[in-house]
Amino acid sequence: MTDQHTEPHADPGTDPATDLRIRPAEAADLPAIVAMLADDRLGAARESPDDLTPYRRAFERLADDPNQYQVVAERDGRVVGTLQLTIIAGISRRGATRSVIEGVRVHSDERGSGLGTRLIQWAIDESGRQGCQLVQLTSDASRTDALRFYERLGFTASHVGLKLSLEAGA
Repeated sequence: MTDQHTEPHADPGTDPATDLRIRPAEAADLPAIVAMLADDRLGAARESPDDLTPYRRAFERLADDPNQYQVVAERDGRVVGTLQLTIIAGISRRGATRSVIEGVRVHSDERGSGLGTRLIQWAIDESGRQGCQLVQLTSDASRTDALRFYERLGFTASHVGLKLSLEAGA
């Protein structure tokens, strides 16, 4: 991200034995990030790893916004996980600041290794450092394994999320 952006803290649980660290994403990480976004049934239908142009534009917007954190998990010099954390100031809940976790992905070779837990714990910890009183996320209802994963980490399905697509032709 840019110098004006408050960098997220490094993963305090970095394990030198496995060379795993969570760090801010760089533009050079985009091919790996997009490949992970596209590596499932839902992502394959909506992501385009062959054309990184829109992803580069989005990355620049994120880099210019001090409330956005795109991070990657890197093991042995290879990007193996990613997520986006957004900090949102609000009036509701007595002026609470909240965070939203989006785009969580773990490389298929790393699934089941505990990396997803490490990424989400990093996001929760960073949210606390940013003064958030609430951490929220959404997951597609068809991702039953992901829903169970988030519930094991303490998230509750307390609300119903709705979306309206504004894509051309939708």
